[in-house]
Amino acid sequence: MAELTQLGTKRALFVMAAEPEYGPHLRARFVPLITGIGPVEAALHVGIALARLEAAGTLPDLIVCLGSAGSRRCALGSIHQIGSVSWRDMDASALGVEPGVVPYLDEPKDLPLETPVDLPVATLSSGGDVVSGDHWGRVSADMVDMETYAVARAARTFGVPLVGLRGVSDGPGELAGAHDWHKLLGYLDGELAKAVDLLAAHYG
Repeated sequence: MAELTQLGTKRALFVMAAEPEYGPHLRARFVPLITGIGPVEAALHVGIALARLEAAGTLPDLIVCLGSAGSRRCALGSIHQIGSVSWRDMDASALGVEPGVVPYLDEPKDLPLETPVDLPVATLSSGGDVVSGDHWGRVSADMVDMETYAVARAARTFGVPLVGLRGVSDGPGELAGAHDWHKLLGYLDGELAKAVDLLAAHYG
């Protein structure tokens, strides 16, 4: 079963996509649910974890989804809390539905998240692609990732508040391979750890 962390007065489930983002500073603070990369893996593993926790009567008070993100607006290495998240892959416009809106689902295009601490607030777009080069032209949000929208849908389904914390690892140009993504992960580990400490102090 997923491990919960005491964050001040709150029992929190920390969610991350991949081990490379989980450095020594974050390891000293919590054990996350590592979902794997992409919206399908995130939805699958967070949904399973929350269902099991609910069955055991131990749903968390809070979910914290954190890790790296790309951006063409926010500075490399900067840390942001996510004010809202959208799904850039969803396009049912051929059915007369606004891109980003899921047909027959009573949810807004931009899902609001909790923003409890004194950090810059950014909008986030999740999708199944790594955004690079010319692909930035179709992204209106401040930042991009691959998992937070899926985590937000799972969190809303189970009635658990979600905080999103993201550090900018790349953008706005072309990625030259995985090493471009990895370059700032060590630095972001320390900066995201400071953001987690702010959360702990807020809920203390």
